[in-house]
Amino acid sequence: MFEIFSAGGWIMWPILLCSIIATAIIIERFWTLQKKYIIPKDLVPQIWQWIQEDDLDRNQLAVLRQNSPLGEILAAALANRNHSREVMKASVEEASSHVLHKLEKYLNTLGTIAEVAPLLGLLGTVTGMIGMFAAVGEVGLGNPRVLSGGLSEALITTASGLSVAIPALIFYRYFRGVVDELVLTMEQEALKIVDVLHGEREQEL
Repeated sequence: MFEIFSAGGWIMWPILLCSIIATAIIIERFWTLQKKYIIPKDLVPQIWQWIQEDDLDRNQLAVLRQNSPLGEILAAALANRNHSREVMKASVEEASSHVLHKLEKYLNTLGTIAEVAPLLGLLGTVTGMIGMFAAVGEVGLGNPRVLSGGLSEALITTASGLSVAIPALIFYRYFRGVVDELVLTMEQEALKIVDVLHGEREQEL
């Protein structure tokens, strides 16, 4: 394995770095974006209990904001529960934008790696071909090792770049879909509470 890595030349080091960063981001996002952490099951019933017992004060809202991303969105709505429905909805949308930004953490980096890795492989291909032609110019075509060395560098870097880029792109698309679905679910939960508080729908428990 090390011989293959060495045959790829210096461009293999930034490709390796991209691979390590992408792997770390994928593991971190899988852990962070678990639904049980983003949308706790018992949170909405707990909030209804606080509302019915008239036990929803600033301290409760502060705890709610720290509870989870869903709690942050619900707290933004409930902090304005004495205002109009439009004000509460605007608060939900503003909080959702903030939560979305946090849930998309590192995803831009993962998407960048998906775009840069194949370019690094292409750069390795070009440098390998340049080295091969330079060597051919010095020793001619009589030595096949001259040709094989340059071709090895070109093909190895191309394959390595694609091997990093393809999984990075797949997981980037996957996590974007997960984030969009989570944010949509949280907004729906918040808007249900807004509608119930303003008498526009029945409480669903």
